Amino acid sequence: MSRDRALLERALDRGEQDGGNVEFKERLSRDVHLEGGRRESLAAQLRHRLLSGDGEATYVVGVTDDGGLAGIDPDTFSETMDVLSLLAEEADAHIEDVQTWGINEGLVGVAQVREGGVLETDDEHVVVGTAGHVDHGKSTLVGSLVTGKADDGDGATRAFLDVQPHEVERGLSADLSYAVYGFDDEGPVRVRNPNRKADRADVVQNADRLVSFVDTVGHEPWLRTTIRGLVGQKLDYGLLVVAADDGPTRTTREHLGVLLATDLPTIVAITKTDTVDQQRVDEVEREVERLLREVDKSPLRVSRHGVDAAVDEISERVVPIVETSAITMDGLETLDELFDRLPKTSQDTGEFRMYVDRSYSVTGVGAVASGTVMAGEVEAGDELLIGPMADGRFQEVEVRSIEMHYHRVDKAQAGRIVGIALKGIKESAIERGMVLLPREADPDPVREFEAEVMVLNHPTRIGEGYEPVVHLETIGEAAAFYPENGRLLPGDSGTTTVRFKFRPYLVEEGQKFVFREGRSKGVGTVTDVTPME
Repeated sequence: MSRDRALLERALDRGEQDGGNVEFKERLSRDVHLEGGRRESLAAQLRHRLLSGDGEATYVVGVTDDGGLAGIDPDTFSETMDVLSLLAEEADAHIEDVQTWGINEGLVGVAQVREGGVLETDDEHVVVGTAGHVDHGKSTLVGSLVTGKADDGDGATRAFLDVQPHEVERGLSADLSYAVYGFDDEGPVRVRNPNRKADRADVVQNADRLVSFVDTVGHEPWLRTTIRGLVGQKLDYGLLVVAADDGPTRTTREHLGVLLATDLPTIVAITKTDTVDQQRVDEVEREVERLLREVDKSPLRVSRHGVDAAVDEISERVVPIVETSAITMDGLETLDELFDRLPKTSQDTGEFRMYVDRSYSVTGVGAVASGTVMAGEVEAGDELLIGPMADGRFQEVEVRSIEMHYHRVDKAQAGRIVGIALKGIKESAIERGMVLLPREADPDPVREFEAEVMVLNHPTRIGEGYEPVVHLETIGEAAAFYPENGRLLPGDSGTTTVRFKFRPYLVEEGQKFVFREGRSKGVGTVTDVTPME
């Protein structure tokens, strides 16, 4: 017997021992099980299973009534999961996890159903992009914030932000933000164990206000990934960390430049204040203030001016500075109060639009596209377009289901970081930088556009044919520049034509982007687009 089959049969044995909260089904179909009184009858059966299992039930599908392993084809399995999801919704429950096994050239699955309906997502949700040099304590600080636990000095809370491959392989997740916590009337709602999907889902379900963190990479070789994390998400604020024992570095300056290029209101956290004396903390704070003033920003020390002033004055120009330690927890209450009180800054304008940040395939569910909803809202069952493909066309798809931080949601609005299961497309056809739009949209793929750009750093001059990587939304593509005046020098601003080298994308006037090639960097704004013929 194969190892997978042995694992499945042990799961079936446990199900039989658990008794009343386990249900065996070969398959469920829309035509049969959702028609007439069958839907109400099966939902009542599910409620009975939940009652017998103290709020949890197990559905084993792809098996005969007596528990024999039959196996069903992937399309039938997907339809079965869709029907079970609708029955769970009827019973005020949701599917929490699904495991699958290959049996007889088909699939057998064990679905865990949990009491509690899908989440309404009308509550305010603030998204924060983190940045800073490697080893400056960025991930550790966020880990301590979301758990309320002090670090042990060896980065224990940093581990809570690691993305585990099995989370993608086994569940419909959109773990782009790596961390989430929230607030209710009594204060912070923290995650007991961020490595458990159910604990993160509980925060999403129970908090009145959510704060998600898009944690970026501090290593200089992965600046491209950092730019994608900061440019490709619908962020409300930036959080830049600077270690008190090291001070601002070249990476600090680069990350600050990206944050400010996107006009993102930013907070600076001085980390590791427990490792040095107050004199050194003050010295680093002065260095940060000088750095901010060099780029025409006004620093605001929260320790001196208070949280009220920071909330009132934070803007594209005013940057609050907070002293913190993840070991002593100094300053974390201040950050809690800021994140609880800061208003959402990103605006929801226009119809639904989501740029794809990554994609993956979930057995029994199919293709999943994840990213941040940039505008409008999307619901399960919506008919959408995805593209452009390499030839410029858009493909019709349907939304199977939506998940946010491991919690099934009935809809997703602008600013939500979600995974959307799509019907009508294979995962292999989805690429980062594509966009999801309403079916009735009439998008024009773009290979070339005009832009106003500023060169922040370049060793010589930029001439015709210069080919940096352009980061726009989640797009990261090589493009050729053709400056209007023939060249651009460091510090210059000017107009240029930008042409994607390999394929078209959806680009619109007013979108901001960052371009880089080696240590050369600049920022720009799209001023005109040339649709493909």
